[in-house]
Amino acid sequence: MSTFIWIIGSTLAMSLIAWIGLLTLFLKEKLLKKIIMPLVAFSAGALLGGAFLHLLPEAITKMDNLLSIFLWLLFGFSLFFLLENFIQWHHCHEPPSNHKKPVTYLILIADGIHNFIGGLAIAGAFIVDIQVGIVTWLACAAHEIPQELGDFGILIHGGWHKKKALLFNFFSALTIVFGGLIAYLISTKINITFLLPFAAGNFIYIASSDLIPEIKQKTNLKSNLIHFITFIIGILLLLAVKFIKF
Repeated sequence: MSTFIWIIGSTLAMSLIAWIGLLTLFLKEKLLKKIIMPLVAFSAGALLGGAFLHLLPEAITKMDNLLSIFLWLLFGFSLFFLLENFIQWHHCHEPPSNHKKPVTYLILIADGIHNFIGGLAIAGAFIVDIQVGIVTWLACAAHEIPQELGDFGILIHGGWHKKKALLFNFFSALTIVFGGLIAYLISTKINITFLLPFAAGNFIYIASSDLIPEIKQKTNLKSNLIHFITFIIGILLLLAVKFIKF
């Protein structure tokens, strides 16, 4: 299978995760809140596992200049810091009850930007190596599931009709496909290996600044233990993938 097909297929599959909001139509809110936080912990572990066990080692192998690797990592980290602070992009994984509708538009725009950057990262990883691309996709998918559930909840509580919320959430997710296409097109002109440490910086920021602080808010010992275990499972899954040959 060609790299182009991998990129198109993986980014389209990622955009379809936006439809996971359908689960909220069938699950009780209490159950939904119970499963979202362990998913958040799992995705934090998967993102860190993807960054430190796959993306950075591959970047060190493919790129000669070690300084440039860490500069690109810091740029990826800083860009998401910029998005969170100045575009007010945020992930609210527990659907609130008092969001106003203007915030919902902001979330859709910010998630569109986030997904576009994710498309660049996934495509860049596939172009460098198919296995690294699959790992990058897995780490992104682990993060997208709780994020999309939370975002859908915000849209509903912000006054959106459920069908419209699902549709527009999907439109926002489709920007990941455009990011993948652009990365593929520019790869014919320039070496895009720099997207590996760039994506690693994205992953580290999301996990450390967005997800881990959220799961640390719980004071219940049982909940904290469950979150830690699912966090470790996320890391171990990405470690196991390292030994699988695709």
